[in-house]
Amino acid sequence: MSPQARLRPTVVDNPFFARGHPISASNPRTIPAAVNVRESAVVMLASRGTLDAAQIKAAERFRALWEVLDGKGASGIDPARIVVDGGKMPDGISQRQINAGQELRKCRALLGLRGYQLVALVCGQGHALHEIAASKRERLTAADMLRWCLDDLAAAWGMASG
Repeated sequence: MSPQARLRPTVVDNPFFARGHPISASNPRTIPAAVNVRESAVVMLASRGTLDAAQIKAAERFRALWEVLDGKGASGIDPARIVVDGGKMPDGISQRQINAGQELRKCRALLGLRGYQLVALVCGQGHALHEIAASKRERLTAADMLRWCLDDLAAAWGMASG
């Protein structure tokens, strides 16, 4: 696939939009942009119009929670590790990581094991559906299940669109 085929034109909110000034050519509310549809399965599904705004927000929130804990799971202090002068003792688990872990635990209770694993693979780890499911039928089923799980998360987080 050529680099151009990976990019899809879209319209995004202008990060430099000044709310105190009228909308004009020099102060547009939205601007054209190119999105890399291969960035993640969520971006690919969103670019195809398969996910609604609430599902995209839920996926982004799950990803943010996942990234807070990325590699920081149950790390502890290793008493066998020798700390040399100038070395720094590792920091413990932060309150932010504890809160993210508790929120992800609630997600797992809400979605069940299979749903949580699917959302973790796609939204948290960024796997594509073709990496998770071999056949087209399995991919379509996984996409449906992902949408249902994101609907549940969006409703639980107050993001549901109706």
